[in-house]
Amino acid sequence: MSKRRKKKHIEPEEVNESWLLPYADLLTLLLALFIVLFASSTIDEAKFTQMSSVFNQIFDGGTGVMDSASPTEAIVPQNSNASGEFNENSSYLEDQQSLEAIQDRLDDYIAVHELENQFQTKLTEEGLLISIRDNILFETGKASIKPQYLNLATDISQLLVFEKPRQIVITGHTDNIPINSREFADNWELSMMRAINFLKIIVGNNELNPQLFSVKGYGEHHPVASNDTAEGRSKNRRVEVLIQPLVLKDGTAIE
Repeated sequence: MSKRRKKKHIEPEEVNESWLLPYADLLTLLLALFIVLFASSTIDEAKFTQMSSVFNQIFDGGTGVMDSASPTEAIVPQNSNASGEFNENSSYLEDQQSLEAIQDRLDDYIAVHELENQFQTKLTEEGLLISIRDNILFETGKASIKPQYLNLATDISQLLVFEKPRQIVITGHTDNIPINSREFADNWELSMMRAINFLKIIVGNNELNPQLFSVKGYGEHHPVASNDTAEGRSKNRRVEVLIQPLVLKDGTAIE
């Protein structure tokens, strides 16, 4: 009688799944890298708070990576909004840079002609302000520009020719010493006529549009120094040229 061969029982081979753990870790790191790169273009506190929450869930063993909600929503650049604030602010900064370039040209002219004691430029919120001491333009108590400085006023008119025309305000100021002459009843009249006479020379340049110019006279009522000293009174007697911006700080264009 033949012996029946006993069949061997073959155990199913176990599949080694140990590779899944480092693979999952790699996916987690890649996703985290992608999130950081995607968000780095704009700093937004709410977005980073949301990202932090997702990272805590990932690395603290909470919700799985693929189950997590997207850490970002529709991204709106920090410097922009639906009304176009980004473009407006960019226009303002560009306009300020243009004013700075104009100031540089004026400062170069002042340095070349050694006029530092008579001229001063200052960039303000209202625009680029040029202050001219009265002693370089006028005789005491007079409103007519000295003949020897007519060329100076003409040079300034050339420096006021811009690629994009701007509104310009010319203002006259005096000290607080009263004036009562046959020509002027008070300092208001003197300051106004000085501004007007300076304006007439400026707009004599055919490249400038007179419609963009205006004049004011403040007399002694807008001092920049104390009238108690001769030096202070000298600083207060001045003509100012204000070159106005084309764009306000909020991005509004000035018509």
